[in-house]
Amino acid sequence: MNYKLYNKLGSFIKDNAVVFKVYAPNAKSVSVIGDFNNYDKTKNPLKKNKNGIWSGKVANAKEGESYKYFIQAQDGREFLKADPYARYAEVKPNSASIIFSSKYEFLYPNPQKREDISIYEVHLGSWKRKDGEYLTYKELARDLIRYVKKMGFNYIELLPIVEHPFDGSWGYQDTGYFAPTSRYGSPDEFKYFIDMCHKNAIGVIMDWVPSHFATDGHGLIAFDGEALYEHPDPQKGYHPQWKSNIFNYDSDYVKSFLISSALWWIEEYRIDGIRVDAVASMLYLDYARGDGEWSANEYGGNLNLGAIDFLKKLNRAVHRKNRNILMIAEESTTFLGVTDKKEGLGFDYKWNMGWMNDTIDYFKLDPIDRKYHQNDLNFTFSYAFDEKFVLPLSHDEVVHMKGSMINKMSGLYDWKFANLRSLYSFMYAFMGKKLLFMGNEIAQFNEWHYESELDWEVLEYPKHQGIQKMIKELNSLYTNQKALQYDSRENFEWCNADDATRSIFVFERIYKDERILVVCNFSGASYSNYYAPVSLEGKYRLIFNSDNTKFGGEDSSKKRVFKTAPFNIANKEHMIRVDLTPLSVRYFRFLS
Repeated sequence: MNYKLYNKLGSFIKDNAVVFKVYAPNAKSVSVIGDFNNYDKTKNPLKKNKNGIWSGKVANAKEGESYKYFIQAQDGREFLKADPYARYAEVKPNSASIIFSSKYEFLYPNPQKREDISIYEVHLGSWKRKDGEYLTYKELARDLIRYVKKMGFNYIELLPIVEHPFDGSWGYQDTGYFAPTSRYGSPDEFKYFIDMCHKNAIGVIMDWVPSHFATDGHGLIAFDGEALYEHPDPQKGYHPQWKSNIFNYDSDYVKSFLISSALWWIEEYRIDGIRVDAVASMLYLDYARGDGEWSANEYGGNLNLGAIDFLKKLNRAVHRKNRNILMIAEESTTFLGVTDKKEGLGFDYKWNMGWMNDTIDYFKLDPIDRKYHQNDLNFTFSYAFDEKFVLPLSHDEVVHMKGSMINKMSGLYDWKFANLRSLYSFMYAFMGKKLLFMGNEIAQFNEWHYESELDWEVLEYPKHQGIQKMIKELNSLYTNQKALQYDSRENFEWCNADDATRSIFVFERIYKDERILVVCNFSGASYSNYYAPVSLEGKYRLIFNSDNTKFGGEDSSKKRVFKTAPFNIANKEHMIRVDLTPLSVRYFRFLS
């Protein structure tokens, strides 16, 4: 397979002319129309070769001019199509492709892969706005990067930035798999944004959608009169839940197209990671379908074997020359081996949707009822090592009447903030890389909406300031404490998981000689001189307290160092006595 189809297909400026090449094997005829010929379908017909590629040179075409392909199907139907390999497109609602050749030269290398992956997930059109209008890639390169660096995140994950016609899809219904959206500027301005991220040691992860594509007429659907990109069988080629087309993973050409797209963003734009959207919908033939709405595979099962083959080839192709690239799967089922490099799909990380759902459900509970649900939260630890995980508190959790993160929390105003501080502190102590969607870090009360910027005005209030300060400090701790970064079984040890009556959890994070003791009080009560079991005899220093007054909490105590005493509880021979305020999480670093 050819995984660099972008070198063969698209529009190419050569010798003061433009060469157009498009794959349309089922078409009866193809011509290119555009600014250069007044969109006249008769002036620049293309010629077809034996491989189904139509090509031709247009002498008077120039960079910056728009174009489409006029395609006639075998049955006489006629279509105007954007170029699937276009590097640039008109600003919506216009939909033509634009002749473009990059002039940008990168100045800064990609940051190295790291263990302390802390991701700030962003929708570029609604992070901030200027007089109600989008910020440009260049403005974002100044303002967003400055903010992310200040907050201590080291990756930005962008909701899909490939070209898409409908704002309300947030970029998840795509038409241009090789073009950054023109909403915020040109492709070279997007390269500048990435370069400035790298200058500041911030990696860029792009959300990428090989699971389905938009049904807009100028896009990939029935491209040459036939199902060239989508599966011809509606039970495999149409998504009933998202009203979009599903790629034909049984087609070698489609696999080459999609893998070429992934490599394009890595090699041309130097992105640092790809988050593959909706992997579960790709893996299962019966996803979002009832009885009689799907057909079994050749072995009688519900797995989409073509999609599994595609995902394996995708990850192998990316990792073959790009070992620093993060490949991340949004996969919500118990499919085994998502991050298995030998026998499985080969991703680096998988979103831990189970942790997200189980943990949020727990924090929605009134603290008085949590003692009945101790094992619900304990259960999250039981599968924490099944894959290599990212812990996502993502955009999906703060839209569609789900409520913002702060509004998910139980209790009245002060307790909502205490619960949210506890949730975030628990997240940073738990096994897995970290991801927060924009707005979560300021505890805005409104759900996210793509048509307006975040509610930055909430930072006028101390409780919201406290959440933001705490996230900044958690990111700093995460970067500087290796015991919080490594996520294998040997990096975790229970101290007490059974104190359901008081809704308390005690565990240690470990890396070589480093130990971080984590004590979580998720009840609404305070406990003086609580006996927290520990593994080693010695001294423990308090390095973080979610209930600290600087974060908007209530605890102003000054004691920092705690010496162990002999004790026998939960198979531990030592303990420290600590005072626990309600709805709080504390980290203690073992000294000696």
